[in-house]
Amino acid sequence: MLSYFYCVTKYDPSDRDEHGSYTGQEDTASDHGEVEAAYLQAVAAFARDTGIDHLAVREPQVPSLAHFGVEPPVAGFGLDGLFPSGPADFHDGAEVPLDIGLELVRAMLRDNGAWCRLEVEDTFAVHVGWDQYLYISSSRPCAEALARTRELGLFPETMDASPYSFEDEEEGIQRPGDDDFWACLHRAVRDGVAGVLEENPLGGATRWHHLAVDTLSTVRAELAPRARLGVWPPLSPDVETVLGALPAEGLIEGVWLDDAGRILSAIADEDDFPELTARMSSAPAAALLPVSADERVPLFTAVMPDDDGVLRARWRTRPTPNDRHWALRHHQG
Repeated sequence: MLSYFYCVTKYDPSDRDEHGSYTGQEDTASDHGEVEAAYLQAVAAFARDTGIDHLAVREPQVPSLAHFGVEPPVAGFGLDGLFPSGPADFHDGAEVPLDIGLELVRAMLRDNGAWCRLEVEDTFAVHVGWDQYLYISSSRPCAEALARTRELGLFPETMDASPYSFEDEEEGIQRPGDDDFWACLHRAVRDGVAGVLEENPLGGATRWHHLAVDTLSTVRAELAPRARLGVWPPLSPDVETVLGALPAEGLIEGVWLDDAGRILSAIADEDDFPELTARMSSAPAAALLPVSADERVPLFTAVMPDDDGVLRARWRTRPTPNDRHWALRHHQG
Protein backbone atom coordinates (compact mmCIF):
# COMPACT_ATOMS: atom_id res chain seq x y z
CA MET A 1 0.00 0.00 0.00
CA LEU A 2 1.08 3.57 -0.59
CA SER A 3 2.07 5.20 2.68
CA TYR A 4 4.02 8.27 1.60
CA PHE A 5 2.54 11.18 -0.33
CA TYR A 6 4.40 14.22 -1.59
CA CYS A 7 3.56 17.36 -3.50
CA VAL A 8 6.56 18.55 -5.53
CA THR A 9 6.58 22.07 -6.99
CA LYS A 10 8.82 24.96 -7.98
CA TYR A 11 6.90 27.19 -5.55
CA ASP A 12 8.81 28.16 -2.40
CA PRO A 13 6.50 27.59 0.61
CA SER A 14 7.83 30.84 2.10
CA ASP A 15 6.06 32.68 -0.75
CA ARG A 16 2.60 31.67 0.42
CA ASP A 17 0.13 33.82 2.30
CA GLU A 18 -1.84 32.83 5.38
CA HIS A 19 -4.37 31.01 3.18
CA GLY A 20 -1.70 28.95 1.43
CA SER A 21 -1.98 30.85 -1.87
CA TYR A 22 1.28 31.34 -3.76
CA THR A 23 2.38 34.99 -3.97
CA GLY A 24 5.80 34.60 -5.60
CA GLN A 25 7.00 35.25 -9.13
CA GLU A 26 7.10 31.72 -10.58
CA ASP A 27 5.00 31.27 -13.72
CA THR A 28 2.31 28.57 -13.76
CA ALA A 29 3.45 27.34 -17.19
CA SER A 30 6.38 25.04 -17.85
CA ASP A 31 9.63 26.72 -18.83
CA HIS A 32 10.39 23.85 -21.26
CA GLY A 33 13.88 24.07 -19.83
CA GLU A 34 15.84 23.62 -16.61
CA VAL A 35 12.87 23.71 -14.23
CA GLU A 36 10.89 21.23 -16.32
CA ALA A 37 13.96 18.99 -16.45
CA ALA A 38 14.22 19.21 -12.66
CA TYR A 39 10.63 17.96 -12.34
CA LEU A 40 11.43 14.96 -14.52
CA GLN A 41 14.63 14.22 -12.63
CA ALA A 42 12.66 14.34 -9.38
CA VAL A 43 10.15 11.78 -10.69
CA ALA A 44 13.04 9.57 -11.81
CA ALA A 45 14.65 9.86 -8.38
CA PHE A 46 11.45 8.80 -6.59
CA ALA A 47 11.00 5.90 -9.04
CA ARG A 48 14.59 4.79 -8.45
CA ASP A 49 14.17 5.08 -4.68
CA THR A 50 11.00 2.97 -4.90
CA GLY A 51 12.68 0.39 -7.11
CA ILE A 52 10.46 0.60 -10.19
CA ASP A 53 11.35 0.99 -13.87
CA HIS A 54 7.95 0.59 -15.53
CA LEU A 55 4.62 2.32 -15.05
CA ALA A 56 1.02 1.60 -15.98
CA VAL A 57 -1.15 4.20 -17.69
CA ARG A 58 -4.43 4.61 -15.83
CA GLU A 59 -7.60 6.51 -16.79
CA PRO A 60 -6.00 8.30 -19.78
CA GLN A 61 -7.81 11.24 -21.30
CA VAL A 62 -7.55 13.93 -23.97
CA PRO A 63 -9.46 17.20 -24.39
CA SER A 64 -12.96 16.90 -25.83
CA LEU A 65 -15.14 20.00 -26.04
CA ALA A 66 -12.68 22.45 -24.54
CA HIS A 67 -9.02 22.80 -23.65
CA PHE A 68 -8.38 24.34 -20.23
CA GLY A 69 -4.59 24.17 -20.15
CA VAL A 70 -2.37 27.21 -19.72
CA GLU A 71 -0.57 26.49 -22.99
CA PRO A 72 -2.25 26.00 -26.39
CA PRO A 73 -2.99 22.38 -27.38
CA VAL A 74 -0.59 20.64 -29.74
CA ALA A 75 -1.22 18.14 -32.51
CA GLY A 76 -1.32 14.62 -31.14
CA PHE A 77 -1.86 15.89 -27.58
CA GLY A 78 1.83 15.34 -26.83
CA LEU A 79 1.71 11.63 -27.67
CA ASP A 80 3.45 11.70 -31.04
CA GLY A 81 6.48 9.44 -31.13
CA LEU A 82 6.01 8.03 -27.63
CA PHE A 83 4.51 4.63 -28.53
CA PRO A 84 5.75 2.04 -31.04
CA SER A 85 2.32 1.65 -32.65
CA GLY A 86 1.26 5.26 -32.24
CA PRO A 87 -1.26 6.97 -29.94
CA ALA A 88 -3.54 3.90 -30.01
CA ASP A 89 -1.14 2.40 -27.44
CA PHE A 90 -2.15 5.15 -25.01
CA HIS A 91 -4.87 3.25 -23.19
CA ASP A 92 -5.80 2.21 -19.69
CA GLY A 93 -3.45 -0.47 -18.44
CA ALA A 94 -0.71 0.17 -21.00
CA GLU A 95 2.70 -0.65 -19.53
CA VAL A 96 5.41 1.87 -20.37
CA PRO A 97 9.11 2.00 -19.43
CA LEU A 98 10.12 4.78 -17.08
CA ASP A 99 11.62 6.92 -19.85
CA ILE A 100 8.29 6.97 -21.71
CA GLY A 101 6.50 7.65 -18.43
CA LEU A 102 8.74 10.69 -17.94
CA GLU A 103 7.83 11.92 -21.42
CA LEU A 104 4.15 11.59 -20.52
CA VAL A 105 4.84 13.65 -17.40
CA ARG A 106 6.54 16.23 -19.61
CA ALA A 107 3.47 16.37 -21.89
CA MET A 108 1.25 16.90 -18.85
CA LEU A 109 3.51 19.61 -17.42
CA ARG A 110 3.24 21.38 -20.77
CA ASP A 111 -0.55 21.02 -20.93
CA ASN A 112 -0.20 19.33 -24.31
CA GLY A 113 -3.60 17.71 -23.88
CA ALA A 114 -2.95 14.09 -22.90
CA TRP A 115 -3.37 13.31 -19.19
CA CYS A 116 -3.26 10.11 -17.16
CA ARG A 117 -2.29 8.62 -13.85
CA LEU A 118 0.98 6.68 -13.92
CA GLU A 119 1.15 3.91 -11.35
CA VAL A 120 2.58 0.65 -10.13
CA GLU A 121 -0.17 -0.96 -8.08
CA ASP A 122 0.35 -0.58 -4.33
CA THR A 123 3.89 0.66 -4.97
CA PHE A 124 4.14 3.99 -6.77
CA ALA A 125 2.05 6.72 -8.40
CA VAL A 126 2.65 10.05 -10.06
CA HIS A 127 0.03 12.56 -11.21
CA VAL A 128 0.29 16.09 -12.59
CA GLY A 129 -2.23 18.64 -11.39
CA TRP A 130 -2.95 22.24 -12.29
CA ASP A 131 -0.25 24.92 -12.31
CA GLN A 132 2.77 22.61 -12.26
CA TYR A 133 1.78 20.76 -9.09
CA LEU A 134 3.29 17.28 -9.17
CA TYR A 135 1.99 14.57 -6.83
CA ILE A 136 4.13 11.53 -6.08
CA SER A 137 3.16 8.59 -3.87
CA SER A 138 5.30 5.64 -2.83
CA SER A 139 5.31 2.59 -0.62
CA ARG A 140 8.71 3.78 0.66
CA PRO A 141 9.77 7.04 2.36
CA CYS A 142 12.22 7.88 -0.48
CA ALA A 143 14.66 9.88 1.65
CA GLU A 144 17.28 10.00 -1.11
CA ALA A 145 14.72 11.21 -3.65
CA LEU A 146 13.56 13.94 -1.29
CA ALA A 147 17.14 15.14 -0.85
CA ARG A 148 17.73 15.02 -4.61
CA THR A 149 14.53 16.98 -5.27
CA ARG A 150 15.70 19.74 -2.95
CA GLU A 151 19.10 19.77 -4.67
CA LEU A 152 17.28 20.33 -7.96
CA GLY A 153 15.71 23.50 -6.56
CA LEU A 154 12.24 22.08 -6.13
CA PHE A 155 10.14 21.94 -2.98
CA PRO A 156 8.73 18.57 -1.82
CA GLU A 157 6.00 18.77 0.81
CA THR A 158 4.45 15.89 2.73
CA MET A 159 0.72 15.24 2.24
CA ASP A 160 -1.87 12.93 3.77
CA ALA A 161 -2.97 11.69 0.34
CA SER A 162 -2.80 12.60 -3.32
CA PRO A 163 -5.80 14.65 -4.52
CA TYR A 164 -5.44 12.87 -7.86
CA SER A 165 -5.76 9.33 -6.54
CA PHE A 166 -8.60 7.48 -8.25
CA GLU A 167 -11.89 7.51 -6.37
CA ASP A 168 -14.77 5.30 -7.45
CA GLU A 169 -17.90 7.43 -7.15
CA GLU A 170 -20.35 4.93 -8.65
CA GLU A 171 -22.12 2.23 -6.71
CA GLY A 172 -23.08 -1.23 -7.87
CA ILE A 173 -21.49 -3.78 -10.18
CA GLN A 174 -19.86 -2.66 -13.42
CA ARG A 175 -21.03 -4.73 -16.37
CA PRO A 176 -18.06 -6.21 -18.28
CA GLY A 177 -17.90 -6.47 -22.07
CA ASP A 178 -17.57 -10.25 -21.83
CA ASP A 179 -19.09 -13.08 -23.87
CA ASP A 180 -22.43 -12.61 -22.11
CA PHE A 181 -22.49 -8.94 -23.11
CA TRP A 182 -21.67 -9.74 -26.73
CA ALA A 183 -24.32 -12.46 -26.86
CA CYS A 184 -26.85 -9.90 -25.57
CA LEU A 185 -25.61 -7.40 -28.16
CA HIS A 186 -25.92 -10.02 -30.93
CA ARG A 187 -29.57 -10.60 -30.03
CA ALA A 188 -30.27 -6.87 -29.89
CA VAL A 189 -28.71 -6.30 -33.32
CA ARG A 190 -30.47 -9.35 -34.80
CA ASP A 191 -33.83 -8.11 -33.50
CA GLY A 192 -33.26 -4.58 -34.82
CA VAL A 193 -33.11 -3.06 -31.34
CA ALA A 194 -29.44 -2.03 -31.48
CA GLY A 195 -27.38 -0.72 -34.38
CA VAL A 196 -24.63 1.55 -33.10
CA LEU A 197 -21.80 1.06 -30.62
CA GLU A 198 -20.19 4.04 -28.91
CA GLU A 199 -16.61 3.34 -27.80
CA ASN A 200 -14.73 5.57 -25.38
CA PRO A 201 -11.10 4.40 -25.59
CA LEU A 202 -9.97 7.48 -23.63
CA GLY A 203 -11.68 10.05 -21.51
CA GLY A 204 -12.77 12.75 -23.98
CA ALA A 205 -12.46 10.54 -27.08
CA THR A 206 -15.20 8.62 -28.89
CA ARG A 207 -15.26 6.15 -31.76
CA TRP A 208 -18.49 4.99 -33.37
CA HIS A 209 -19.16 1.56 -34.88
CA HIS A 210 -21.98 0.53 -37.20
CA LEU A 211 -23.30 -2.83 -36.04
CA ALA A 212 -24.49 -5.77 -38.10
CA VAL A 213 -24.82 -9.39 -37.07
CA ASP A 214 -22.01 -10.49 -39.38
CA THR A 215 -19.58 -7.75 -38.28
CA LEU A 216 -19.82 -7.95 -34.49
CA SER A 217 -16.71 -10.12 -34.12
CA THR A 218 -14.70 -7.65 -36.23
CA VAL A 219 -15.92 -4.70 -34.16
CA ARG A 220 -15.07 -6.52 -30.93
CA ALA A 221 -11.54 -7.27 -32.12
CA GLU A 222 -10.93 -3.60 -33.00
CA LEU A 223 -11.90 -2.13 -29.63
CA ALA A 224 -9.27 -0.48 -27.46
CA PRO A 225 -8.25 -2.34 -24.28
CA ARG A 226 -10.50 -1.48 -21.34
CA ALA A 227 -12.69 0.79 -23.48
CA ARG A 228 -16.05 1.93 -22.17
CA LEU A 229 -18.99 0.95 -24.40
CA GLY A 230 -22.49 2.25 -24.99
CA VAL A 231 -25.06 0.52 -27.19
CA TRP A 232 -27.55 2.68 -29.13
CA PRO A 233 -30.54 1.97 -31.40
CA PRO A 234 -30.03 1.89 -35.18
CA LEU A 235 -29.71 5.21 -36.96
CA SER A 236 -32.87 6.44 -38.63
CA PRO A 237 -33.10 6.48 -42.44
CA ASP A 238 -35.57 9.37 -42.13
CA VAL A 239 -32.85 11.99 -41.91
CA GLU A 240 -35.24 14.85 -42.66
CA THR A 241 -37.29 14.05 -39.57
CA VAL A 242 -34.12 13.68 -37.50
CA LEU A 243 -32.91 17.14 -38.52
CA GLY A 244 -36.35 18.55 -37.91
CA ALA A 245 -35.92 17.60 -34.25
CA LEU A 246 -32.96 19.93 -33.73
CA PRO A 247 -33.67 22.06 -30.65
CA ALA A 248 -33.95 25.84 -30.80
CA GLU A 249 -30.75 26.14 -28.80
CA GLY A 250 -28.25 24.16 -26.76
CA LEU A 251 -25.66 21.48 -27.41
CA ILE A 252 -26.55 18.37 -29.37
CA GLU A 253 -24.52 15.56 -30.93
CA GLY A 254 -25.29 14.60 -34.48
CA VAL A 255 -24.41 11.04 -35.49
CA TRP A 256 -24.66 9.90 -39.08
CA LEU A 257 -23.64 7.23 -41.55
CA ASP A 258 -21.52 8.20 -44.53
CA ASP A 259 -21.51 6.58 -47.97
CA ALA A 260 -18.54 4.39 -46.99
CA GLY A 261 -20.45 2.87 -44.08
CA ARG A 262 -18.54 4.79 -41.40
CA ILE A 263 -20.29 6.54 -38.54
CA LEU A 264 -19.33 10.17 -38.03
CA SER A 265 -20.35 12.55 -35.28
CA ALA A 266 -20.14 16.21 -34.33
CA ILE A 267 -21.19 18.20 -31.29
CA ALA A 268 -22.83 21.49 -32.17
CA ASP A 269 -24.84 24.34 -30.69
CA GLU A 270 -27.41 26.58 -32.36
CA ASP A 271 -24.70 28.60 -34.13
CA ASP A 272 -23.37 25.43 -35.75
CA PHE A 273 -26.72 23.86 -36.64
CA PRO A 274 -26.67 25.08 -40.29
CA GLU A 275 -23.29 23.44 -40.86
CA LEU A 276 -24.37 20.29 -39.02
CA THR A 277 -27.54 20.13 -41.13
CA ALA A 278 -25.51 20.49 -44.32
CA ARG A 279 -23.21 17.64 -43.29
CA MET A 280 -26.01 15.30 -42.22
CA SER A 281 -28.66 16.02 -44.84
CA SER A 282 -27.24 13.67 -47.49
CA ALA A 283 -26.46 10.84 -45.05
CA PRO A 284 -28.18 7.45 -45.51
CA ALA A 285 -29.12 7.44 -41.80
CA ALA A 286 -28.66 9.65 -38.76
CA ALA A 287 -29.61 10.39 -35.17
CA LEU A 288 -29.41 13.20 -32.64
CA LEU A 289 -28.11 12.43 -29.15
CA PRO A 290 -28.19 14.65 -26.06
CA VAL A 291 -24.86 15.77 -24.64
CA SER A 292 -26.00 16.07 -21.02
CA ALA A 293 -25.04 12.98 -19.01
CA ASP A 294 -28.45 12.90 -17.32
CA GLU A 295 -30.24 12.77 -20.67
CA ARG A 296 -27.73 10.65 -22.57
CA VAL A 297 -28.95 7.12 -21.85
CA PRO A 298 -27.90 4.29 -24.20
CA LEU A 299 -29.63 0.90 -24.26
CA PHE A 300 -26.92 -0.75 -22.16
CA THR A 301 -23.23 -0.29 -21.41
CA ALA A 302 -20.07 -2.17 -20.49
CA VAL A 303 -16.33 -1.87 -19.94
CA MET A 304 -14.00 -4.21 -21.80
CA PRO A 305 -12.18 -6.74 -19.59
CA ASP A 306 -8.59 -7.82 -20.16
CA ASP A 307 -7.79 -10.80 -22.40
CA ASP A 308 -7.96 -13.15 -19.40
CA GLY A 309 -11.54 -12.05 -18.73
CA VAL A 310 -10.73 -10.00 -15.62
CA LEU A 311 -12.18 -6.48 -15.45
CA ARG A 312 -9.27 -4.39 -14.17
CA ALA A 313 -10.36 -0.99 -15.47
CA ARG A 314 -11.38 1.24 -12.59
CA TRP A 315 -13.48 3.68 -14.57
CA ARG A 316 -17.15 2.94 -15.01
CA THR A 317 -20.05 3.56 -17.32
CA ARG A 318 -23.18 5.32 -16.12
CA PRO A 319 -25.62 2.43 -15.47
CA THR A 320 -28.78 2.28 -17.56
CA PRO A 321 -32.04 0.55 -16.54
CA ASN A 322 -30.91 -2.47 -18.56
CA ASP A 323 -27.56 -2.49 -16.74
CA ARG A 324 -29.32 -2.38 -13.37
CA HIS A 325 -31.50 -5.31 -14.43
CA TRP A 326 -28.35 -7.19 -15.47
CA ALA A 327 -26.71 -6.38 -12.13
CA LEU A 328 -29.77 -7.67 -10.25
CA ARG A 329 -29.71 -10.94 -12.18
CA HIS A 330 -25.93 -11.19 -11.69
CA HIS A 331 -26.28 -10.66 -7.94
CA GLN A 332 -29.09 -13.21 -7.67
CA GLY A 333 -27.03 -15.69 -9.68
